[in-house]
Amino acid sequence: MIHSEFRYPRRRLIRTVLQPLARVALAALTDLHIIGRENLPKEGPLLVVANHFSFIDPVAMVGAASWPLEFVGGFQMPNAPASVTWIPKLWGYYPVYRGSVSQGALRASEAVLAQGGVLGIFPEAGNWATVLRPARPGTAYLAVRTGAPILPMGFDGLTDVFPCLRQGRRAHVTLRVGKPFGPFHAKRTGRARRRQLEAIGHEIMGRIAELIPPEARGHYSDDPAIRTAAQGTEVYPWTDAPEGSYPAQRGIG
Repeated sequence: MIHSEFRYPRRRLIRTVLQPLARVALAALTDLHIIGRENLPKEGPLLVVANHFSFIDPVAMVGAASWPLEFVGGFQMPNAPASVTWIPKLWGYYPVYRGSVSQGALRASEAVLAQGGVLGIFPEAGNWATVLRPARPGTAYLAVRTGAPILPMGFDGLTDVFPCLRQGRRAHVTLRVGKPFGPFHAKRTGRARRRQLEAIGHEIMGRIAELIPPEARGHYSDDPAIRTAAQGTEVYPWTDAPEGSYPAQRGIG
């Protein structure tokens, strides 16, 4: 039986209002182009993944989506202005305490996918750079645990939205939707499993790289100069200082 706090979909009324508002805002504030709508599956289960360069990436994912969308995201939003952090909280998401094992978010994610739901996740686990970085292990782990197919998206131009608005113009924004791939499987335990999960993570990021401009592909570029310039962006800010704390008994809000 699925626990009531993990029912999919949830917050139907507020999301019914917010999802079209996201589409209207993107269309009004940007010169928006969405490419690959035909690749959007009609239903889940589905893991939706994308590059994460801007704090408004989730808005783009919501705006492009055609289904009720759940999210896994960082407990803190260090790169978002304080004036907008209430929006993802209003939408509702399952928080991950980066740098630690967030069992509650994992249970929630598995429950959403078990119900045929659609889960949005940014494999890089943060938007501290504007080039593509290696995935953290969570997305590959979820893909293997649930057997859900993966839908890649590529976002370009979202970091320009507010600088352009301050200049009185709209940023050129492109959202590309790739073709679903997977499912994935891996050995149950040990080093072989870790290697397989790492390989799956690289495949996920490679699929996203195909959907963004070459100069933004970072660690997944075919150009050695771009890969060299990206060195250092892979350093995970929460490796030595986990984000908040996550006692085992804490529930999901």
